[in-house]
Amino acid sequence: MTSVVSTSIEELLLTADQLLSDPSVEASMAGRHRGASLALRTALEIAVDHTLDAAMPGLADITMRAKMLCLRCYTAATTARRANAVWSHLCLGCHYHQYEIGPTKNQVHAWRAEVGELVRELPR
Repeated sequence: MTSVVSTSIEELLLTADQLLSDPSVEASMAGRHRGASLALRTALEIAVDHTLDAAMPGLADITMRAKMLCLRCYTAATTARRANAVWSHLCLGCHYHQYEIGPTKNQVHAWRAEVGELVRELPR
């Protein structure tokens, strides 16, 4: 039997905040920024899943790129565009590429603010 661990959006946002501000976290700055980006991306994806599942059950089973396209049908166009933009940035921010510099603290803080606003704006 498999156990499913459910993490709330609030826990993920708190994790991102701790990675960005708590100096006792034993990780490099780049690792903290990438970890915060991953927590933020996951929180946004869960919020989008809640919105789409409430509007039309079954949409949560499609790819996230497709979900971002569907989102504009169930929320304001500007909200959908903002969600897609920040999600794209977070995807780049949490993937390591040897030839790229990771996200900066200012970038991750801006993404945190945007995800926080989107989570509040997206219908559940």
